[in-house]
Parts: sequence; structure tokens; C-alpha cells
Amino acid sequence: MNFSIPTLLAQFSDGKGVAPKQLEKKLGCEEGLDQQKLQIVLDALEKTGLLIKERGRYRRSESEDLVEARLRCSSKGFCFAIRDSEESEDIYVREALLNHAWHGDRVLVKVTKEGSRRRSPEGEVKVILERATASVLARIRQDETRFKAVPLDDRLLFELQLPADAPLADAVDHLASVEVSRYPIAQLPPTGQVTQILGSSAEEADDLDIVCCKHDLRRVYPEAAIAGLPTLPKSLRKGDFENTVDLRKLATVAIVPDHSTLPVDTAFSVVRTADGGYQLAVHTVDVASWVPFEGTTDQEAQRRGATVRLGATAVDLLPSELGSKLGSFSAGEARRAVSLLINLDAQGRVLDYELQPTAVQVDTVLPESVVQHFWATGTTSKEDGIGRSKELLEQLRQLAVATRTQRLEQQGFEIQLREPEHPDLDLNGTRIPYGDEGQLGAMTTPGARLCRALLRELLVLANQLVGRHLAALGLPALYRIQRAPDSNSLQELTKLAAGLDLELPPVPEVLDHRYLRSLSDIFATSPLAQVLNYLLLDQLRPASYSTQPGAHFSLGLPKEQPYVRFVSPSRRYGDFWTQRLLLALFSEGRDRRTSRSKDGVNLRHSSCQGQISWQVLPNETQSSLETAASWLAPHLSEREKLAQEAENDFVGLQKAKYMKAHTGDIFEGLITGVQSYGFFVEIEDLLVEGLVHVSSLKDDWYEYRSRQQRLIGRKSRRQFALGDRVRVQVRNVDYYRQQIDLTIVTDEESESTLDPLDPSQAIDE
Repeated sequence: MNFSIPTLLAQFSDGKGVAPKQLEKKLGCEEGLDQQKLQIVLDALEKTGLLIKERGRYRRSESEDLVEARLRCSSKGFCFAIRDSEESEDIYVREALLNHAWHGDRVLVKVTKEGSRRRSPEGEVKVILERATASVLARIRQDETRFKAVPLDDRLLFELQLPADAPLADAVDHLASVEVSRYPIAQLPPTGQVTQILGSSAEEADDLDIVCCKHDLRRVYPEAAIAGLPTLPKSLRKGDFENTVDLRKLATVAIVPDHSTLPVDTAFSVVRTADGGYQLAVHTVDVASWVPFEGTTDQEAQRRGATVRLGATAVDLLPSELGSKLGSFSAGEARRAVSLLINLDAQGRVLDYELQPTAVQVDTVLPESVVQHFWATGTTSKEDGIGRSKELLEQLRQLAVATRTQRLEQQGFEIQLREPEHPDLDLNGTRIPYGDEGQLGAMTTPGARLCRALLRELLVLANQLVGRHLAALGLPALYRIQRAPDSNSLQELTKLAAGLDLELPPVPEVLDHRYLRSLSDIFATSPLAQVLNYLLLDQLRPASYSTQPGAHFSLGLPKEQPYVRFVSPSRRYGDFWTQRLLLALFSEGRDRRTSRSKDGVNLRHSSCQGQISWQVLPNETQSSLETAASWLAPHLSEREKLAQEAENDFVGLQKAKYMKAHTGDIFEGLITGVQSYGFFVEIEDLLVEGLVHVSSLKDDWYEYRSRQQRLIGRKSRRQFALGDRVRVQVRNVDYYRQQIDLTIVTDEESESTLDPLDPSQAIDE
């Protein structure tokens, strides 16, 4: 039996009754033991009231008593069920009513007490839909009878019992990776199995092991999942390109981040048209056709959700057997692809477009730095590998600039961010360069990285056009949506700006992207632009997946212009899903209402939009895709959030290790936040943030002025305000929690402490 409760419940999405035999077939439970397990689950869901059995068939209950939510707990035992809808109130769940649910689990909660103006509604966990914790980072302890594992994450309110005969005597008080072997049942406690001893402390353990264990990331792809791939040929033959548009003779280039080892899944071609315009081709390597739908490989990719990059290591979405061969563009080798062909006029306005299965051969794969140098200087050398791609690159630059101009004129805004480099600390290497709006959900201008910023314009445009096409054809797409920022939070930002002598326009009743663009323009004129832009970025709500088209605030796209992800099918399952839909369209799409209709439409061309009044895909295909999409949307939103947390965790550990080695050293920093208990200082060269606690300010008693974002000494009137530059000394570093304690130093202390022979301690005057 290989299904979860969400995938089971997704089978009842249309409100109709489903027979057990149908469920057995859809969920792969057609053998005796699996049939029994499925029946046990169905009986349990019927008893909870989630399913109703009528005449031997099951249907989903329409009762609103049960609310689907994600459980969030604190170290003190306070737990809340957080609903997906941000307008809905969180539900307080007492520890005694968790019914063995843990922090992070997706659950169904029954509301037992309505909320009031001052109190949240209360509820009880009735069903655990999906477990968030399959393994934990824990410390091994021993009591009188046996060993146990105590999670380091104090939000996990449980202990795992370990086998009594396990040889763990030498591992007591050590950190270990512990796999959950049995979740708690009735009065039986949870049990676990130690899979790896990490070390006596977090600092002694490997950063990669800590992050992978903490976030349950499988570095090794399961053999059963790899076995789900068909036999992959060493190279493609003529027959592999049947039913494709042959673009192998078209000049094509792929541009990748320097030193990247990730699959190359996007490439570009440009052709000048007779009317003086352009045809831009955005090619994505075909990976979905090699992965059978809902097979073992597909299920593992769904579970992973996205590639996670941890330093030089990648926890891949797809098996390396595919990603390093046919699932990646390689110079001089033909690949199957799904290509978006966009016709634009000389000003970069989209005229029309089409999607096609293609055969593509990339001429060269160029590092970003090479393209960056060429675009900045216009010069090339024999060593850079540009060769005959020079004209193509120049056309790409012109199109990207024109596309950016069009976006900013019509709908967009940008937030300027700084990406400093440091020779001793890899701060940027962990970020997966998806190329489009990425995990932030916003268009940011990454300082001097002109190449990346311009290519992003073309990739975001491709995502937009594909989203419109899928919506027009009624295909079960996974749309990327983002709600507008909270107006009250923006009001606080405007008050803060007023305290910094910046005049901002009042927050409008109906918030749109133009208002944030006005703030971004004003912030750009301030000496505190860096801090203010990060505060502005914090106002944006996280983007998420949805089965229904919706607005995307940061991109300025209304509901009528739906947005999907298309350009990174080997690294994000959302893009992979889009490619799977397009392949289904190419092979099974019906271009007319009935077979007797004389005139059809071109389903691959934008001209068909608005002309379709029938279901494009066959009923069985449409139904199975809709069922999968209904549970994939929330699941992938959570997985991409987890991927970002894991990457941030890894970067945080790297920073903490670096700062631990520099305890006692002095740095110059910028105050990025002020609270009653102290202020946060960012060491700009490292993008490392630490806290100066008020208890370390011994010279005076400091009062907090919230509207002015500053601490003011009662006697000395000395001030520490947002945006001030200060000198700080590293006092202490909590490595695992990534907390850095700083203290303020005077000029005299700074001069006496700095070692002029140690370049790591140097401060620019």
C-alpha cells in the first residue's frame, strides 16, 4: 500500500460516490493485504465522519465541522492549527486534544469552541492527514530501562523509544539521526531507529548531516524509485524524435550559473522575422515523458517537491540517472524538448505564441560570468566559448531589455537587493538559480548580476504565457498565486518611514503593485535603501500553488492572466507537472467538439484561446490529472517552503561556524532592526545578522521608541537607530540555533583589539 490520506481523499473531489474496487485500482491496492489495509482506513474515515458510505460506495462528507490545517506548536506546549486561508482564524488545540499529532503535521481539526474577539477558536485533532516528521535530529539519553531519543527541536513534544538491545552505550549524550519506525498508537509510545551517530555536539557534526536529518532530506535516491524509470538509451536515435518539430539546426544557447552542477533544463534561440520582429524560443528539456505518471519515480519526485541545494551537494528532484543524461541539455547533443515559440515585434510586445514538442541541439553552454562580461563590454575571446553565439546573445539582451521595459510600464515593480561576495564564505552557492521569480515570488534586482536579472525577464514571460494557455484550455494546472500584502503591516512601515524623515503616500484602500513600486522608488533615494528594501520585501506574502487561477501580486498579474511555472522541470515538480500537462495535450488533446465536426482549432497556438467550449483531454485523463492536482497544490507549497528553510538552515550554519571562529573579532555593521530588548546588526560583507542585547549596554538605561525605531539612553541621550552604522564585537555564537550575540565597542576598544596583520579583522575606514 503506497498512498497517503490526502491522496485517498482526493479521489472524492467531485462529490460523487466511489466504489472500493475503483479505489483499489486507482491507489494500487489490488492485492489481499493492501485491500485489507485500505478497508481499515476507509472504516476509520467513516467513523470520524469524513466519509459517508451509501449502498456500498463512499463519498466525502460535506460537513464544515472538520477543518484542514497545518499544526504549529511551541516549546511550551501551545499548539495552533494554521489554516491555508490567511483570512481564517488559527485554531487553538490543547495538548491533551492533539491525539498524537506532532508539530508540522497536516491534520483535520474539529472546532469545539467558537472564538471571540480576544480568544481564538478551540478544537480537537480528529485525523492526521500527513506526517511531517519521518526522522529527527535527537540526543541519545538513557534511563533505568532503555535508551531514548530526545529531539533537539523543542517544538516536537515527544520522545522516541529505542530498541533495548541497540548497541548505544557509547552514543549516550551524542547527537544522532533517528528514523521514526512507529508513530504513537493508543497508549503505545513512538519508537525509532538510530540511522547515524553525528557527533557529541552540533559543532562536531557535519552541517550537511544536520540539515538533511532535521528536514528529512534523502540524499540517496531510493532504488525502488530509480527502478521506476524505463530503460534509458545512452543517446537518442531517429525514432526518439518522431512527432516533434525539428529545431536542431537552430542556433541555441544555454546560460548557467558559474560552477553549476545542476541539470541544464532551459535554453534559448532567437530568429529575426521578415517584419523586423523576433521569434524567441524558450526550450525546456523533456523529462516528464521518461517518468511514468504515478509510478514509483513519479511518487518519489512528488514527495521531494523540489531540488534542494546545500553547498556543493544537491538533493535532487529526479534521479541522477535521468538528470545527468537525457534530462539535461548538453552542448552538441540532441535532446527532446518542450518549446515555447514567441513572436514579438521590434519593441518586445508579444504578438502570438505556440507550444510544441521539439528536437533541440544546444550549441554551447555558457557560464553567467562570460555572458555578463560580453553584455557589459561587447568583447569576446577565443577562450570564452561564445563563438557563433555572439549574435544570438546580443539579440537575447535586446529582447530581455525590451521585455523588462514592457513589464515595468504595464504592471511590475522591482526591489533592489545586494548580493555581496566573500572569499572565505560561500553565501550564494546554496541558492538554486531557477531563473524566474523563484522562492521570493518577487522580481528583485540582484546588484551587478545583470545577466541573471535580464534572463529572468524572459523566463517569467514564458511562465506567464504558458499559464494563460493552460487556463484557456481548461487543463488542471498548478497555478502560482500570491495575495496582496497586509494593509495594516504596510501602515506600520509608513509610520517607520515617517520617523526616518521619509514622506510616503498613504496606503490606498485597494492595494495594488503600483503602490509598492512607489515605495521602492522612494526608498531608492534614501541612504537607508538597503534596510528599507529588505523591510519592503518582508511585506510580501509567500506565493503558493493553487488549482484555481488567481492573481500574483508581486508580478502585477490579475486573476485573468494566470501564472504557472514552466522553465525548470528537472528541479521543481510544479514545472514538471506543467510539462506533463503539455505532453498530454500534444498526444491526447481533442481539437474539435466531436469527431464529426469539420473545423478544428490549433490547440498548440495562442489563436485557439477563446474558441474552445469542450473538454480538451479525454475524461479518464482529465479526471486522473485533476485528482492528482488537488492534493499536489498544498503539498508542493509546503515542500518548496521546506526546501527554502533547509537552504537557509545550511547557510545559517555556515555563517555561525564562520562567526564562531571569529569570536572576539570586531566588525562594522548596519542596524537593521530595533526592539525593546536590543537591536539587530547586519555585518554587511557577510550578510550575517546578530543581536546586541540591551543588557550588554552598560553605560546607560535605554528606552525604546517604537515609532522612531531607536533606543535612547536616559542620561547620555546616546541613540541606536535603524540604519545607523556601528562597530560590534562577536561575543558568543550558539551554533545549532544560529544565534550570534554582539556587543557595541568604542573607537578606543576597536583600535586596541584589531590585529592589523589579520585581514579577516580589517574594517574599512
